[in-house]
Amino acid sequence: MRGAERTRGSRADQADQRRAELLEAARRVVLERGISSTRVSDIAKATNVSGGLIHYHFATKDDLITAMLRATIDGEVAKLKELVRSAGTAVDRLDQVLRFYIPRSRTDQSWLLWIDAFAAGLRETVVRDNLLELETAWIGALQQVVQAGVDSGEFTCDDPRGAAERLDGMLDGLIIRYTLHPSVLSRARLLEHARIAAAREVGLPRSAFPAA
Repeated sequence: MRGAERTRGSRADQADQRRAELLEAARRVVLERGISSTRVSDIAKATNVSGGLIHYHFATKDDLITAMLRATIDGEVAKLKELVRSAGTAVDRLDQVLRFYIPRSRTDQSWLLWIDAFAAGLRETVVRDNLLELETAWIGALQQVVQAGVDSGEFTCDDPRGAAERLDGMLDGLIIRYTLHPSVLSRARLLEHARIAAAREVGLPRSAFPAA
């Protein structure tokens, strides 16, 4: 019996590993070709497997893309929860969330993926649903940090949800501009805009946030 259980466990581990490999390949292909232009055959070629094997793990392309986006969302949400619960002042936590939101560079793979998803989401419901979930998580994290600052007396804000929505929307627009036109908007200036806006939303002077 134990031998059979080990065999089943080994097969499950192999299946999980294969799924992880396919998801990583899907991410690479999507970053190169875009969500709308990616085909299952492209992912099969990238992993040197048959399309039939991919369909064994994912019934449709939508299932595969959803799982790939889900893996990315889960990683970002886990990090967000960690930042929201971290030690320090409300300003510290809000600034950490802002810095995590902003891409490390214009070639940041997560942001390239989401910018492509914004375009694909206009026509693909499954992508649009994933985007809504991610946006909801980001807005929720910002709202939690602002509300915690209000509760502790550090912030003054009569509408934490509205503040979170405004910061989220502003950052999305600036990040797209930064990614497409880095010579026009640097990362340092993008972060400065974020800190100025955040300070205004929570009733603090810009000097309350880090200088750099």
